[in-house]
Amino acid sequence: MVAKIKTGRSVSGAINYNEHKVRQGKAELISAQGYLKDPANLTFTEKLQRLTDLTNRNERTLVNAMHVSLNFAVSENLEKDLLQQIADDYMDGLGFGKQPYLVYQHRDAGHPHLHIVTTNIKPDGKRISFHFLANRASECARKQVEINYNLVKAEDQGKQQNALSNPLIQVEYGKSELKRSITNVVNEIVKGYKFTSIPELNAILNQYNITADRGSKDSRMYEKNGLVYWALDEKGNKMGVPIKASSIYGKPTLKALEDRFRLNEVLRKPLKEQVKWKIEKALNVRVSKTAFQKMLKEEGIQVIFRQNEEGRLYGITFVDHGSKSVFNGSDLGKNYSAATLTNWFKNKEIQQHQIVPKKEKNVKQVLKFPDNISGSFTPSGDRNSLLNILFKDEQQDMAAIARLQQNKRKKKRKGHSL
Repeated sequence: MVAKIKTGRSVSGAINYNEHKVRQGKAELISAQGYLKDPANLTFTEKLQRLTDLTNRNERTLVNAMHVSLNFAVSENLEKDLLQQIADDYMDGLGFGKQPYLVYQHRDAGHPHLHIVTTNIKPDGKRISFHFLANRASECARKQVEINYNLVKAEDQGKQQNALSNPLIQVEYGKSELKRSITNVVNEIVKGYKFTSIPELNAILNQYNITADRGSKDSRMYEKNGLVYWALDEKGNKMGVPIKASSIYGKPTLKALEDRFRLNEVLRKPLKEQVKWKIEKALNVRVSKTAFQKMLKEEGIQVIFRQNEEGRLYGITFVDHGSKSVFNGSDLGKNYSAATLTNWFKNKEIQQHQIVPKKEKNVKQVLKFPDNISGSFTPSGDRNSLLNILFKDEQQDMAAIARLQQNKRKKKRKGHSL
């Protein structure tokens, strides 16, 4: 069993998320611990008020909502009564057994899973600390539940990321509920990838036909630090109506993202050298931009060239899907900036297509060999030319042979005269 905990500032947002699934027929409320009515008889207002009544008793605590998901192996088709017991045992081990909470059974994924909504504010107004909750209490509670109910262990379910959610798919405008599709993609990317700016976030979102938009710099939305999310068509054009960040579950607003930027700046530092090493490896082998992109794609890195309307390259972004980190070229160093790489590609292409001078191809045609080796030998043309330098040794050898033959003839004539 894989347990995942989210904390936030909106109990109503967590309940709305699950109730929306219920209305779609993709979820069912199977337990309402600490409520005075059976789950089937509770209205939405009653579900919400039971928890908000507690949060109102401690107005200083802003992060007061907890949303838990318990994910089981695909092979574990558990009965409703057993799921209720598992949820109760897990919440008790977590330290929330006496808190009111709602348990929803979801059927919208490839594996069975539960969602649990509660608050950390107790009836006396004191809060239960979320500090180390996911790392310590949750791990102990999860392992004990696995033993008690003979469940498949989290470690045996393969990669935890695959067990937690469905693979992300591109948003197709008009083919699915827009807000829900955008919410699924945005939440997964925000919590999973290490980006430090809106453009870096969009480098990932654009792959799923989504963009985060602050508006133009002279707009009221930009002035008020607003943020919306648009669906995009295949050409990158905005489609439909924008979705306000504040209306999305998890609230990926600009303020929340800026907090994430600062955290990600630290988290991605150890990954920088690994990305640089892969880029260097590609640069040492390939020359064209297309081949460069292809080789890095095989290494799990997507290369995004940013061009203006005139086609001039003004930026480059590297998205490493393996480490889930995003870097602008200039963040990696001057050698990886758009300007440097543009010159690098240009110089390599020039070298590759450079034409060899004709006189180097036709060296033999330029030379005029003497009919008789007894004469001195020099290539025709300028004595300071490249050919004179290349054939310097040959000239010296042939001149020496000529002198030797001349000496032999002189001795021979001298002998005859004697």
